[in-house]
Amino acid sequence: MRFHTAYDDWRSGRLTQEEAARLLNVHERTFRRYINRYHEDGQQGLLDKRISEVSQRRAPADEVLRLETLYKTRYDGWKVKHFYSFYKSHHCGSRSCTWVKNRLQSAGLVTKAKGKGRHRKRRERSPMPGMMLHQDASTHLWMPGVYWDLVVTMDDATSEHYSMVFVDEEGTFSSMLGVQQVLERQGLFCSLYSDRGSHYWMTPEAGGKVSKTERTQFGRAMEELGIEMIAAYSPEARGRSERAFSTHQQRLPRELALYGIKTMADANRYLQDYYLPAFNAELGSTP
Repeated sequence: MRFHTAYDDWRSGRLTQEEAARLLNVHERTFRRYINRYHEDGQQGLLDKRISEVSQRRAPADEVLRLETLYKTRYDGWKVKHFYSFYKSHHCGSRSCTWVKNRLQSAGLVTKAKGKGRHRKRRERSPMPGMMLHQDASTHLWMPGVYWDLVVTMDDATSEHYSMVFVDEEGTFSSMLGVQQVLERQGLFCSLYSDRGSHYWMTPEAGGKVSKTERTQFGRAMEELGIEMIAAYSPEARGRSERAFSTHQQRLPRELALYGIKTMADANRYLQDYYLPAFNAELGSTP
């Protein structure tokens, strides 16, 4: 009806093609195409045929069924992004992450995530890799009935993980081991950001500021290497590493269970041989 109004006004000379197109909220060239289609096929020519056509990109029903069956039988409970990384690398998946998410949500296998909370300003990253590294540990139930500490040393500029190791309890040895692996793989770095654990810092008063003159064994080693140590005074200050641990706590227990890994030695081999390079390739960022 709107086209007929614009068309009649154009035919009678009351409107130009540009004005008629504006009335329909389309480009002038689109209005001319409408005219040609109307002259050739009448009102039927004005219908958008895409509405009645099935998209050629639509996935076959058996492909959707295979995806749903794969998730239910092997990856039930996994986050979509985590499942998608295995779908691409282990099962030759060719669809996008959005397509996979929508299919799983439509089937009721995963729920929609809650909306993001209030925007918060994040601390700017270091401008170059190697300028500042984070080292932190997370105590978690990595296997049924087994609590270990996962010690991670990561770059502030890229979030690339240079070292990951499971230990019974974090301390001087695990921190030294993390730094050693970084030095062997990447070379010397400028500074290390850590919490105020007793193996990192001497703290004269409980809950107070760390001592800048008294050094722990780890602190003396960093001083000899010329690596500046920076103490974090709140969990929020370590937000970058805390968010990384949240991802590891979601992913690692499921992957260890998937491959039947039950010992710390096997878990550490899995970290080095697969998980660490796969994590960096998927979630590492560009400075």
